[in-house]
Amino acid sequence: MLEIKNLHARVADDETEILRGVDLTVQAGEVAAIMGPNGSGKSTLSYILAGREDYEVTEGDILYNDESILEMDPAERAAAGVFLAFQYPLEIPGVATMTFLKTALNSQRKARGEGELTTPDLMRRVKAAAADLKIDAAMLKRPLNVGFSGGEKKRAEILQMALLEPKLCVMDETDSGLDIDALKVVADGVNALRSPERAFLVITHYQRLLDYIVPDTVHVLYKGRIIKSGDKELALQLENEGYSQIIDEAA
Repeated sequence: MLEIKNLHARVADDETEILRGVDLTVQAGEVAAIMGPNGSGKSTLSYILAGREDYEVTEGDILYNDESILEMDPAERAAAGVFLAFQYPLEIPGVATMTFLKTALNSQRKARGEGELTTPDLMRRVKAAAADLKIDAAMLKRPLNVGFSGGEKKRAEILQMALLEPKLCVMDETDSGLDIDALKVVADGVNALRSPERAFLVITHYQRLLDYIVPDTVHVLYKGRIIKSGDKELALQLENEGYSQIIDEAA
């Protein structure tokens, strides 16, 4: 589903190189975890997959379902089924969460040549998904992410993912700022979406998230390239031993 080939990328404004030859393949149905110390390029990788314009790809390619997405803008990538859950979700004052969800859903349906959802159908879908994530109706009336706790923001992200039903879900440190109860709710929401047709790229610093969202593969990103890959046991090794030994072996 996702194939990243020799990806090099830099910050567009100052030309600081962040990614220095990333190679990664993620199959449909797979949950792949990306781990690594601060400054390794993990968040940059997620932004580039989503099409953020702050970064410039200087070499390599990103194939999604065997087609390059480098020339697609963020809206086109989203309509094609690519979703990014942010580490720090943006606040949108003046736009109710329900209004945002309606606009996002119908925009993507229009881009795919589908008809807009009726209001009753939309309400049924949103209420069912919100109940699974323990989101009450009052939260849906509030401006998106404005005054939300860390847990509420992450639940709102997973709610969007559940409703939009993307095929490639990129999660940038979704566990950041969550207490254990919120972490479990978010993880349950993610696990409910796992399917043979959907892939996840889970970016995290810590093993604790991977206790709840168990990955099929784990990849260590360091200084802009993947230096080691393995199964879920690799994440446990990193938790117990840190990154030093793996970094030394790759040097």
